[in-house]
Amino acid sequence: MNEGDLAVFARDAMIVLLKVAGPVLIVGLVVGLIVSMLQALTQINESTLVFIPKLLAICVTIAVLGGFMMQTLGDYARNVFDQVIAVGLA
Repeated sequence: MNEGDLAVFARDAMIVLLKVAGPVLIVGLVVGLIVSMLQALTQINESTLVFIPKLLAICVTIAVLGGFMMQTLGDYARNVFDQVIAVGLA
């Protein structure tokens, strides 16, 4: 195993991170922005008002994309373990 292999592992880890966390973070950002705009329009300055819609949207996102996230993490873990075994045998 050389530095190139480690760079590939790091790159793959970042791609998996973006695939798994990206949709949840984007949904939270969009919902927070929409609620903040509604608060600005109605001049309701309640800090807890943002929390419930964000929580619900993130839970729905995880429920919808949970299978994809688990499949992505499982594939990455399987790939890492296969590479560890290949290095141990070499």
